Amino acid sequence: MTGTSQLTGELFIGATRVAGTAEPVRARDPRTGDVLEPAFGGATAADVDRAATLAARAFRPYRTLPAARRAAFLEGAAQRVSDVADELVARVVAETGIPQARVRGELARTVNQLRLFAAVVREGSAAGVRIEHALPEREPLPRPDLRQRRVPVGPVAVFGASNFPLAFSVAGGDTASALAAGCPVVVKAHPGHPGTSELVATAIAAAAAEQDLPDGVFSLLHDTGHEVGAALVAHPAIAAVGFTGSRAGGLALVDVANRRPVPIPVHAEMSSVNPVVLLPGALAARGAQLGSAFVASMTVGQGQLCTNPGLVLAVEGPGLQEFLDAAAAAVGASAAAPMLSTGIHDAFERGVAALREHPHVEEVATGAGDERIAAAGTVHLFTTTADAFEADEELSREVFGASSLVVRVPSTDRLAGLLERLEGQLTASVHLADGDHGVVRELLPVLEEKAGRIVADGWPTGVDVGRAVVHGGPFPATSDGRSTSVGTLAIERWLRPVAYQDLPAALRPPEVADGPSAG
Repeated sequence: MTGTSQLTGELFIGATRVAGTAEPVRARDPRTGDVLEPAFGGATAADVDRAATLAARAFRPYRTLPAARRAAFLEGAAQRVSDVADELVARVVAETGIPQARVRGELARTVNQLRLFAAVVREGSAAGVRIEHALPEREPLPRPDLRQRRVPVGPVAVFGASNFPLAFSVAGGDTASALAAGCPVVVKAHPGHPGTSELVATAIAAAAAEQDLPDGVFSLLHDTGHEVGAALVAHPAIAAVGFTGSRAGGLALVDVANRRPVPIPVHAEMSSVNPVVLLPGALAARGAQLGSAFVASMTVGQGQLCTNPGLVLAVEGPGLQEFLDAAAAAVGASAAAPMLSTGIHDAFERGVAALREHPHVEEVATGAGDERIAAAGTVHLFTTTADAFEADEELSREVFGASSLVVRVPSTDRLAGLLERLEGQLTASVHLADGDHGVVRELLPVLEEKAGRIVADGWPTGVDVGRAVVHGGPFPATSDGRSTSVGTLAIERWLRPVAYQDLPAALRPPEVADGPSAG
């Protein structure tokens, strides 16, 4: 067993660290199978109740803090996470097998998005202020003075993701945007990286203490199963949920939330195959280049990204065989790498086996294996025909890992019909040349209905964290396709509009005290 001396294995119930007394969570190194120290005590129902109750008590004083204090809290958390970068990176690598270079990139993203949301808080744009001054002389009826702003919904439950132990976990986008909105957060740590979760939670807790924030603004709970998560979502103090993970997990939380006496929104990012469309002009011009680049995208993170290109619709014609040959060569040269856990690895192997055994699917390339790695992920590439794909909806299902299915489409006339059969997606990518513009114009309405982000001449992996990005999409990519979990728009998930009609000037909230008329 190996471990980190600074880790305690404790829960964070508000500002207090508590030893969990339920079944402990134990991390394993997916490269070796070794158990990592320490054990992390699981939370009980009483711990869930205490954390949620503290969050509810903290909500009103926290949401009414000056924007500068809330922004300073986020900036302090970003700095404290940066301060433990070396220890944090080492622990992430040990718990997930993710290469160090990628972990450092994810760490930078995590820190930057905390700072980005601090900037959003300072500028006040998320309040969405609208003001309509009174028009007492308007006919046939006078108009009252109306002022609108967005207010936070209440405490948010956040679930850490397996594949992004930093950027989508304890201090990830859900937590950063909720705290920026003025919502206390209770995090259910992912059991695959509990040590990483504690290190980040320590940084957040220290930043909260530095700003003298109300007790309960942040809590962290551990659990080996699903009981704590379900109890958290069911707790009456929780007002909304952020989740990134499997479709089964997300829908289970949606079900719990909908069965409450007062249902709450669950913003769950779940599953996506992220279709890539290869049009004739692009294939003819650069088929081999596209094949190599496609595999580079497919194998990022050993395919364990929510934006992994798991489906390619390639139009028959010049360049398609060059694409397949280059892709097959790149897959054959791909080395095995550890997957995030044995559970994810086993599910991946089942998905690959189902494709391999399908009577109308051909496996055209397989990467190298590695018996020295406990949960080794091997790269796979399959092909099928448009008719077979259209006849079997199972072929459009996500296989989470470095595997992709290329559908050979006889003509561009079939593309819209094939795309319309797909479920909602996070992304849709199109590779084109000048002569393909007419086809793209016809496909754009379909792509807009199916995906949250449309990529031209690029690949879906790699999501820029900014003000215009959308990382969401129609069901089942997300449980609510009107939202995004990345970028500044993510804050709107935790806010709701309130209008003030004829409220005396002395009583108006500062955000709507006065301003330009909206009409």
